Amino acid sequence: MSFVEYSDVIQDGDVAIVYLGIDSTMPIKVQKGAQTQTRYGVIRHSTDLIGQRYGSKVTCSKGGWVHVLHPTPELWTVSLPHRTQILYTTDIATITMMLELKPGSVVCESGTGSGSLSHAILRTIAPTGHLHTVEFHQQRAEKVAEEFKEHRVDHLVTVRNQDVCKDGFGVTGVADAVFLDIPSPWEAVRHAKTALKRQAGGRVCSFSPCIEQVQKTCQALMDQGFEELSSVEVLLRVHDVRVVSMPLPDFGPDPSAPPGPDSRGEAPNHASIALKTTTPPREIPGHTGYLTFATKPRT
Repeated sequence: MSFVEYSDVIQDGDVAIVYLGIDSTMPIKVQKGAQTQTRYGVIRHSTDLIGQRYGSKVTCSKGGWVHVLHPTPELWTVSLPHRTQILYTTDIATITMMLELKPGSVVCESGTGSGSLSHAILRTIAPTGHLHTVEFHQQRAEKVAEEFKEHRVDHLVTVRNQDVCKDGFGVTGVADAVFLDIPSPWEAVRHAKTALKRQAGGRVCSFSPCIEQVQKTCQALMDQGFEELSSVEVLLRVHDVRVVSMPLPDFGPDPSAPPGPDSRGEAPNHASIALKTTTPPREIPGHTGYLTFATKPRT
């Protein structure tokens, strides 16, 4: 099992995602002889998981059942243990696209946090790219390094425990893209420029919840000569699909039709049709943050 390579069969030592329902998932470490308690009963790893195919339907001890899924960055985002606030798939998809990430890309990131974006970056840049991620908090840095090793992506990532605003990313002239998710990203802009490759075209993204942070970051980017600045806010509206019954319109009697019940004064039987349609949500998740993008000029 690896977050960047698919496996068919669940093995001892894998990290699997237990799918309990549409809004309920949980990660588990598969271990021979271990058990996992769910609201549907116990899952016995040796008999219920090891040797089974990913995606299998597993019956728990109380008679309920769950599905056991292969881990992906998207599933990890909705099931990971939160050590910080995290980025979700809506923003992550925009970041990976606008930073022009691809297999082989070298990326610098700060801060690592709970590793939600990090796993998506690693899946995108595998198998030959590399992620240099910086986390200020020592315990968080140690924990995320353990998770990378457990998820078998540690060969693609270097974790550093340092202050990116003071000490930078620990690399110079190697990155294709830089991502900043820190309280004062404007203080790290010069280090981002240093980490980017010398040729023009390197991309920078900064995530900030407050517009005042965006203003300071944009000013710092312009002071460092960055070009093509843009700030976006991504909001997701998930429409509900449902079946509705719609009456067919009554255009009156057909003059070319032969005489029938309607011509004798009987009430017509108006038909209806069942249609699938979508309805917008009554409420949508509000503001998460602003994404500011810029391009490094030729130096």
